[in-house]
Amino acid sequence: MSELLRQWQLTAPGLEHLSCIESPLPQPGPGQVLVRVDAAALNYRDLMVTTGSYGRGMPHPLVPASDFAGTVVAVGAGVRRWQGGERVISTFVGGWIDGQAPADVTILGAPGPGGLASHVLLDAQWLVAAPASASPVQASALPCAGLTAWFALVEQGGLRAGQTVLVHGTGGVALFGVQLARLHGAQAIVVSGSADKRERALALGAHHALARDSDWPAEIRRLTGGHGVDQVLETVGGANVARSMAVLAQGGRLSMIGVLDGGEFTASTYDTLLQRAVVQGISVGHRRALEDLIRAVDLNRLQPVIAAEYGFEEVPAAFAHLARGAFGKVVVRM
Repeated sequence: MSELLRQWQLTAPGLEHLSCIESPLPQPGPGQVLVRVDAAALNYRDLMVTTGSYGRGMPHPLVPASDFAGTVVAVGAGVRRWQGGERVISTFVGGWIDGQAPADVTILGAPGPGGLASHVLLDAQWLVAAPASASPVQASALPCAGLTAWFALVEQGGLRAGQTVLVHGTGGVALFGVQLARLHGAQAIVVSGSADKRERALALGAHHALARDSDWPAEIRRLTGGHGVDQVLETVGGANVARSMAVLAQGGRLSMIGVLDGGEFTASTYDTLLQRAVVQGISVGHRRALEDLIRAVDLNRLQPVIAAEYGFEEVPAAFAHLARGAFGKVVVRM
C-alpha cells in the first residue's frame, strides 16, 4: 500500500470543524519539494485562524500551523537548493528572502500550506536548514516565535550589551526575547499576570519579573534609575501600548507584535515626540534573518522553551493548551 498524506483540515471557522483526513501523497512539481513533517509548533495566530477570530478572513478548507521541522523526502525538477534527506524548517513568510518583503509572499498555515500534516508540499525556497544542535521539536519553534523576537530586537533593533528590554508575557516570542537579551548581554524585564510564570522567567534569565496588575511602569522607572527601557516586545496591544510607551528611554524602540487586547491601540503623542520613540510593526521576518538566528542557536546552543508536546492525534488538546496560556511553545509531534 502506498503512503498516504494525513493532515488536520479546517473546513470552517471553529475547532469543531477541524478533522483529520487522508489523501494520496502528492509529488513535487518543478521547483517544489516534499517534506516529511517531524514536529509542528503552534502559534497564537494558528489558534485565531482556527477559531475564526483572526482579523482577515481565510479561504477554507485549510491546514493550520506555519511552523514545522522535517526532512526533505522528494525534490522536483530544477531544484538545486535541496537534494533530499536534509533536515529543514519552514519559513513563516514564503517568498520573503531578504530586504523588503515583495508583494507576492505567502503566509504558511493560512492561506499557504500548513504543518499539521504528515507531509507538506511547497516551494523549495520556503525552507532553511534546521539547526544541527536542536531536536525537531525545538527547531519547529523557530520560524515564527524565534524569528519574530530576533527580527525585532536584533535585525531591526540592533540589540547590544547594556540595553534593557521589556517583554510582555511568557509565550514563545516573549521567552525568545528573554533568551536573546541574555545572549547579547542585555537586561530583560518580564511583565506577567502569573506568579509561577514570573518565577520561571527569572530562572530562564530575566533580571526582573513584575506583576501585570502592579504599577509596573513606575517600578521599571525605579529599576532603571529613570532611564527607561531601550526596547519593548509589545505582545499585548490595546491599552497596554500606552503604558509601554511611557517607560521607553530616549530614542527607544517599541515593536508591535501581538493583538491579545485587540487590533486597535492608543498611545500618547507627547510621549512619542518627547522620547523620540520608534514604533515598528513586526510581521515575523525574512529567510536570511532566520538563517542568522539558526547560526546563533547553533553557536550558543540556545534551547527553545517547550511548554508541552502532543501527539498527532491530540491536536485539539494542543490547541486547548495554547488557549489556556503556555510558558513557551506548544508542539505537535508527527
